[in-house]
Amino acid sequence: MKNLDAVTLGIVWDRLIAITNEILTALVRTSFSPNVREALDLSVMVFDAHGRQISQGTWSVPSFTGTAVATVKHLLKRFPPDTLRPGDVLATNDPWMGTGHVYDINVLRPIFLDGRLIGYTFSITHLPDIGGLGFSASGRSIYEEGLRLPVCKLVSAGVLNDELFELIALNVRVPDQTIGDLHANLSCTEVGGRLLIEFMREYDITDLTEIADLIIGYSERAMREQIAEIPDGVYENSFQIDGHENPLTLACKVDVKGDQIHVDFAGTSPVVDIGINVPITYSSAFVMYGLKCLTIPHIPNNLGCVLPIRVTGPENCILNAQPPYPTGGRHTVGHFVCPLVFGALAKALPGKVQADSGMITLVNVQGAHWDGREVSSIYYSSGGYGALPDRDGLSTVPSPSNMIACPVEVWEDLTGTIVERKELLTDSGGAGKFRGGLGQQWVMRNDSDQILTLSCFATRTEFPALGMLGGGNGSARTLQINNETVHPKGRYVLQPGDVLTLSDAGGGGFGDPAERDHNLILQDIRQGNVSKEAARRDYNFTM
Repeated sequence: MKNLDAVTLGIVWDRLIAITNEILTALVRTSFSPNVREALDLSVMVFDAHGRQISQGTWSVPSFTGTAVATVKHLLKRFPPDTLRPGDVLATNDPWMGTGHVYDINVLRPIFLDGRLIGYTFSITHLPDIGGLGFSASGRSIYEEGLRLPVCKLVSAGVLNDELFELIALNVRVPDQTIGDLHANLSCTEVGGRLLIEFMREYDITDLTEIADLIIGYSERAMREQIAEIPDGVYENSFQIDGHENPLTLACKVDVKGDQIHVDFAGTSPVVDIGINVPITYSSAFVMYGLKCLTIPHIPNNLGCVLPIRVTGPENCILNAQPPYPTGGRHTVGHFVCPLVFGALAKALPGKVQADSGMITLVNVQGAHWDGREVSSIYYSSGGYGALPDRDGLSTVPSPSNMIACPVEVWEDLTGTIVERKELLTDSGGAGKFRGGLGQQWVMRNDSDQILTLSCFATRTEFPALGMLGGGNGSARTLQINNETVHPKGRYVLQPGDVLTLSDAGGGGFGDPAERDHNLILQDIRQGNVSKEAARRDYNFTM
C-alpha cells in the first residue's frame, strides 16, 4: 500500500482500532477473574514490527497505555525480534519494566505474515493474585509482594511453558482464576494476530511500517502544534496528599519550550517503607495522560502522542522509586500525578483545567467463600468527578483511571459478602458555579462463617479534592470497620458479621458558588444532591 491519502489512512486507522477492540472483547470473554471480566482492569494494543504502538483498545486504562511502550522495549531487548518465531509469547510482571507493581501481567505475541515478522499484539491485565501478601500496600519490600517474573516465554514456538505455569499455580491463592486469566491473555493476542493478518491480506499490505509512520507522524505533529500554543516557561505545582504515617509532598516543574515539554518531579517526598512507592514508568504514564487530555484528547492513543514529552525525577523520590522498595499500592500516589500536572498548567491554559476529582478506592478481599471456594477479588469504588469549566462533575466516576465497579450481585456471589447499602452522598460535591460530582457510600458485611482479609487502598482522607477558581472542595473519604475509623491503606481481618463502611470523596467545584444558576440549585435540592442547609450555607439560597 503506497501513498496513502487522508481518507484511506482514516479508514485503515479505524480498522486497526477495531482490531484492538476485538482483542479486548476476546480477553474479557475468556477471562476467569472479575478484575478483567467485570472491572476491565486491562489494556490491549497493536505494535508494528519496530515495536511502535499504533492502536489501542478503546476501554484500555491510561496507566497501562502509558507504560506499554517501555515494557515492549524491555521484552524485545531480552528476546530480540530476529530470535522470535511464530507461536512465541513473551511476558513479564516486573514493576520497573511494566506497570509499576507485580500484580499486572504484560503479554506480547509476535505476529508473522508469510514468514516475516510484521508486528505484535499486546495485552495487560491485573491478575487476581500473584502470591506473597497478596494485593496490598502493606509490603515492606518488593520481595513480600509476590512472584516477580523476569522477561520470559510463556509459550515457545507454540509449546506452553508448563513448568512456569505450574510454578505460578503453586504460589497463588486462586490458581484457577490466575491461570485462566493468563490463558485469556494468550488467547486474545492470538485472536488479534489472526485479525491483523486478515486485515493486511484484505488491503494487500505486506508491511505495517508505512501505516505506522503516518499514524505516528500525524499524531506527533498534532501534539507538537498544541504544545507550541502553550506559552514557553516553567510552570510549577506542589501539594500534599495522604501518606502512611505522615503526609507526602508531590511537586513538579513543567518546562515548556517550543513544541516540547519536560516534566520533572524535583521537590517530591522520598520513598517510604510501605507499598505506595511509584516506579517512574507509572508516573510517566500519568504525565502523558494528563498532557494528552489538555492537548489532543480526540486523537486515538499511539506512540506519536507522547514523543514530545520527557519525564524525569530524582532517584528514590516517591515518584521514581527504585528496587527493592515495595510498590503494591503505587496508584494511591501515582494517580495524583495527573492533577499535579493539571495544577501546574492551570494558569497557562485558562478554562481547560478541571477541579480535582475524588478518585477511586480499591478494596482487595482475600479468604474463603462460605462454600469453601478461595477468594481473591478487588472492588473498585469511585468518588465524584471534578467540576469542569462549563458543567457539573459526574457522580461516582473514576479519575484518572477508568475501571468499572463490579455489579453487587456478582460481587456477593464471588465473595460470600452482602452489600447492605450503596448510595450517593448528599453534599459531598464541592460547591461552585458548577458543582463537583458526588461520592458514594458502600456498606459491605461479611455474611459468611469465614474470616476475610481486607487490604484497603484509599486516598483523600486528609486532603480532599480541591475546587478551581473559587469553587469549594469536595468532601473527604472515610473508611470504617464496625463504625471505627481505620487507616485508608491498612490490612484488616473482617470477622463473620463485621461491616466495612466506605464513604467516598466528592469532586471539587468550579467557579464562584454565587454564580450558580438558581434553577440548578433547586434541582440539586429536589434530587438530594445538596441539602437545604448546604444550599443556604454555600449558595445563600433559600426556597
